[in-house]
Amino acid sequence: MGASETFEKVIMDWRTLAVIAVVTILWRTVVSFDKEISLLESVCSGVVLIALGWFIFSYLYLLSKRETSWIISNKVAQGLAVSVSALNVYVLVYYVMRWYELTTKPEVFTPPDYLLRDLRFAMLVLAYCGLIWAAGYLKKMHDNYLLVTKEMPGMRKASTAESMFRILTDERTVIVIIGLVFLWRAIISFDKQILPWESMVSGMGLFILGWVLFGYISSLAVRTTRPSVAKIYQGIAFALFSVNMYALVYYGMRWYSIIFMAVSEEALVPLDFVFRDIGYFALAIFFCTSIVLSKYLERASEECEYLIKKGEKGYKE
Repeated sequence: MGASETFEKVIMDWRTLAVIAVVTILWRTVVSFDKEISLLESVCSGVVLIALGWFIFSYLYLLSKRETSWIISNKVAQGLAVSVSALNVYVLVYYVMRWYELTTKPEVFTPPDYLLRDLRFAMLVLAYCGLIWAAGYLKKMHDNYLLVTKEMPGMRKASTAESMFRILTDERTVIVIIGLVFLWRAIISFDKQILPWESMVSGMGLFILGWVLFGYISSLAVRTTRPSVAKIYQGIAFALFSVNMYALVYYGMRWYSIIFMAVSEEALVPLDFVFRDIGYFALAIFFCTSIVLSKYLERASEECEYLIKKGEKGYKE
């Protein structure tokens, strides 16, 4: 076993991921104890997240380029890589703007939502851990499956529900959704004001996308009969759950501030008119690419069933 393979095995072990989660909680507890935002602390947190996110993207991208007889695993790796890149853009924009504010106006930037910043960091780390977990088992699928794609039987006639699913997960449908998101954010940001109903529409749109996807991919994990494939679905579902929880708390606190405290967004987060649009767009792309990814995951589940019926000669779990 080479050094790179040993590193992969260690970093993708569930015990390593558990240690990362525990260290994350301890780190945020320590830096939040004094109720202050230090530039050094923010840089340390941001660099860790940025490095972790782009490491996962690079690994998944390289994995998608590896030759394998199970072609659908390449598609799953590509879909995961694009989803991770969208999440990485969100993290990068957030921390660059945070560092700029701490450097130029440290006395102004004292937001009351310490819980939100800690939760944001923790949920993003957990999301990345879930994706690492999924990537590890996806690599095993690359190495173990002996499926010859051309031997796959023709697809049976789809039911009404399946036809609707294929329409919703089609790349063209996703492009339309992304276009509508861009248009929506352009319209509501034109007057440089944040109204409660605009924030609620934006938040509910993300909630629907995120929780429907989480439910569907979780159902795939339950339906599949192959444990290794189920772990891929579980890792992706866990990542979606973490991002969904962050979005839920984020918009919950925003709505409380706007409605009950009558606090403008400008007072809460400087330069928010830039970040809220870029951040929202990045999260929307994360969910939209996950929609396309779910199509490949469904196909992977079908191919696993085909392997089981075929006898799986030469396959190692």
